[in-house]
Amino acid sequence: MLSDIEIAQKNTMKPVQEIASSLGLFQNDFDLYGTYKAKLTLPAVMELQKKARSNPAKLVLVTAITPTPAGEGKSTVSVGLGDGLNRIGKKTVIALREPSLGPCFGVKGGACGGGYSQIVPMEDINLHFTGDIHAVSITTNLIASIIDNHIQQGNQLNIDPRTISWKRCVDLNDRALRKVIVGLGGRTDGVPREDGFTIAVASEIMAILCLSRSIPELKERLGNIVIGSTYDGRMVQFKELNAVGACAALMKDAIRPNLVQTLEKNPAFVHGGPFANIAHGCNSLNATFSALALGDYVITEAGFAADLGAEKFLDIKCRLGGLTPSAVVVVATIRALKMHGGVEKANLSQPNVEAVEKGFENLKVHLENLAQFGLPTVVAVNQFVSDTQEEIDCLQSLCKKSGAQAVLCQVWEKGGEGGQDLARAVVEICEKNEGKFTFLYPDELPLTEKIEVLAKKLYRAKAVDIAPAALKKLQKFQEAGYGNLPICMAKTQNSISHNASWRGAPRDYTFPVRDVQLYAGAGFVVALAGDIMTMPGLPKVPAACSIDVDDMGNISGLF
Repeated sequence: MLSDIEIAQKNTMKPVQEIASSLGLFQNDFDLYGTYKAKLTLPAVMELQKKARSNPAKLVLVTAITPTPAGEGKSTVSVGLGDGLNRIGKKTVIALREPSLGPCFGVKGGACGGGYSQIVPMEDINLHFTGDIHAVSITTNLIASIIDNHIQQGNQLNIDPRTISWKRCVDLNDRALRKVIVGLGGRTDGVPREDGFTIAVASEIMAILCLSRSIPELKERLGNIVIGSTYDGRMVQFKELNAVGACAALMKDAIRPNLVQTLEKNPAFVHGGPFANIAHGCNSLNATFSALALGDYVITEAGFAADLGAEKFLDIKCRLGGLTPSAVVVVATIRALKMHGGVEKANLSQPNVEAVEKGFENLKVHLENLAQFGLPTVVAVNQFVSDTQEEIDCLQSLCKKSGAQAVLCQVWEKGGEGGQDLARAVVEICEKNEGKFTFLYPDELPLTEKIEVLAKKLYRAKAVDIAPAALKKLQKFQEAGYGNLPICMAKTQNSISHNASWRGAPRDYTFPVRDVQLYAGAGFVVALAGDIMTMPGLPKVPAACSIDVDDMGNISGLF
């Protein structure tokens, strides 16, 4: 059996000009990054935003059950569904996130799909791609250096170094950088203070990249970043340091969506890469609007499960971007449901209908949560060879009782051909147009109450425990005029709750929020729950130990 990277390397890609031409784009609408990658020009992006507002394209979100070591295959299903829709005659464009180097060299791997449902060039996309994440990192660190230099050069704004909330970043999993001290060495080396790093894809600059539709909006968001407070308690915005233009200059190309293709030569916009457990987990508004302008159907995904990526897509991205999705696909596997039902990974190949039924409680919670947004859903059963008909029948029956159709898909093995049944089911629920999309909470709800809504209505907690220091911050944010912002919950992806070890459908517990951060430029407040970190660490044996390149530059070991 060929590996994902071997399948990708055996594929013959079309020049990206031909992919662009199939969308009706012209040569002056994009810039080439080699033969198989392109970036839309800013004038093209502006025109496509206008067109998207009048084009009645269907926006379909792909999400999943709570992830397990057994795997779910959300990106694989997203690509396979897009290819499947094109196969049944629906002009479809895919809009996905860019992979982060952290998971690529860590434990999760890349984010190009798998098997015969991938976006390509797989190696380029999973590694440096077009440099967008590098631009995010260098912009973040430029802001940090300007802040420290301002304090070193006399501190005219009277910034209290102890209140600086802006962190540096790097696009790697490096736990040693979570807490650092900068400015050591003497008077000429800066003012000593505590600092730290986040991973680039959890940074506010990444969120700003994904939520900015133009250079003027990018500048406005950069200027609105709150970097800390003065000694008398006034919040300081980055615009006061007079370097917004320089940061925007670093981001002028990164804001432009990237165009690539699937193995089946269908178009895919891949742009922006925020994590969904510690950031808002969605690709850029510019990519989504471009896809909506150019296709009849747009398939996008949001990271991790519906309690994280999907909620943030709906409550943050759709709210800030004015988007109205038509339907949601929830990806599940029999294997993952058996893990939620208590089966260990080594025993997943053994038939166990009882475990499927028990593990279904996790899927049921996600279906119930999505129903609160008023959206029709279909369950994509990403099929494995070990799945038995009895297990499949059980899952489909349980889904039917919960008001959702469960459709088998074999996109890893068969690509778009294996996604056609799912594609037809998606078209059916989109054409019925029975959904009435609504947000989970209104803008005017106080920040503390928004956190309670998420914890109680989505995570099934009975109570919320906000640490006193976090509560004090929330009150300060509220008083400063930021109370209308949505909440971006940072919590474990491995459970509906805050506790990574609680599988299935935990409920009636106390949900702890230990800290909050104001992302005023991005336009949301981050709440950190449990022991979640914004800088991940590497596993005992990182994926980096398996990646290599030969004498001719051919890469192996990526997955």
